[in-house]
Amino acid sequence: MINLNREVLRDKIHACWVGKNIGGTMGTPYEGRQQLNDIQGFSTPEGVVLPNDDLDLQLVWLHAMEQYGPYDLDAKILGECWLNFIPPQWNEYGIGKNNMRAGLLPPLSGEYMNTWKHSNGAWIRTEVWACMAPAAPDAAIRYAREDACVDHGAGEGTYAAIFVAAMESAAFVVNDIRKLISIGLSKIPADCRMAQSIHLLLDCYDNGVDWKDARNKLVEDSADLGWFEAPANVAFAMLGMLYGEGDFKKSMILAINCGDDTDCTGATLGALFGIMYGSACIPEDWAAHIGDKITTVAVNRGSLYGVPETCTALSERVYNLIGVTLKANRVGHVRISDDPCSADEGDIAYFSNNNYAKTLCAKPGKSYEADFIWGKGEIRYASDPVIAPGESVNVTVFITNNPHMPDPKHLHLKWLLPEGFSVTGGRRDLYLPHRSMHSDGTVSVDFTITAGERVESVNRPVLEIVANGRPTVGYLPVVLLG
Repeated sequence: MINLNREVLRDKIHACWVGKNIGGTMGTPYEGRQQLNDIQGFSTPEGVVLPNDDLDLQLVWLHAMEQYGPYDLDAKILGECWLNFIPPQWNEYGIGKNNMRAGLLPPLSGEYMNTWKHSNGAWIRTEVWACMAPAAPDAAIRYAREDACVDHGAGEGTYAAIFVAAMESAAFVVNDIRKLISIGLSKIPADCRMAQSIHLLLDCYDNGVDWKDARNKLVEDSADLGWFEAPANVAFAMLGMLYGEGDFKKSMILAINCGDDTDCTGATLGALFGIMYGSACIPEDWAAHIGDKITTVAVNRGSLYGVPETCTALSERVYNLIGVTLKANRVGHVRISDDPCSADEGDIAYFSNNNYAKTLCAKPGKSYEADFIWGKGEIRYASDPVIAPGESVNVTVFITNNPHMPDPKHLHLKWLLPEGFSVTGGRRDLYLPHRSMHSDGTVSVDFTITAGERVESVNRPVLEIVANGRPTVGYLPVVLLG
């Protein structure tokens, strides 16, 4: 059992946001520089907190969690929040939103024609998930993946978010950076570029390579991906943690001096320090330099009301969601009380279990899911979601039983098609097996959708799925751009 002392937990959450603000404010003036920097601290006046989308977007996620709750929150809800409350069109943000406006649901919205799906937009906004799920990495990565896939699909940007969220959640009870990195690596594919960059960094550090040379090796290793990409920039933040040897100031300066997405590397490093050590690790002069204020740039304040104005207010609202978030994710190993902090080594060892993470990372980008209550459906595209007159697109439909309603079901499938479209393959009547320890309760079927002589800019063949004896009818639209 892991026990988190209430006041210690509150302090760590607050230190997370203060550290985030310090790093964001210090790093923002150097954002985008591809050369080594030589900073020594703040270049901004005292009392000025620079706005940063790294923190802004998490204010929107806080709103989403408060409104919809941890049981229902998913990529589709977060996608709608993007369109309502987040104005910027930068890089993957704009591509993801443009794809959603065209009708593509997440994660397809983050996958299709997205040259920025390996970039930094998701791992920089993971603290809110970690702080709502302290010492529960699998719960944190659940939401981090739902979040990241909206604008990163199944790219390296999503793996980076899973990696960082796992570290941050575990950091509430683990303050050894090597153990945290190991936990993060356990949650992502061993052969992904994110893991490759981290292993390269560890090799450099273990072999006594100077930090500047290590930084240059990371840049060279990611040259084919280009600048502003997740693998190298997450590694820059970890470089600061490793070579900084537990010193907040030294670590922050090293990370930002690596260059590239400096507000992101500094902000995430500061947040991770805050979670690991609480306010005691934050230098008093740096904390006083920025104060407690939150300044926003990437939130539509005309549509989103009640945004926290201070780190203190944000911390309290996040803290209030922890209980229900842990309950929603069936986290039984974490207790919050007035007792001193304590952690069972067996529970900490389990942080590196990757069974759940494998299912998250295995989800393809060219897909999306829909909930039918009694089960869920998933569409997987064999190619891009694009069709021309007379052409065909292949899709696979997966239908999975609800683990809480696991009884077998007879299903009837019926296509509702745009004029001139046709469907071949598959079956119209399916048996959905009982979900048990011997079966995952899933059935799949392949279809070929063929367009007629005319296609619209957006075409929606819809698969209607009826479970005999169930009142809720499932509908899976297959969005195809003309």
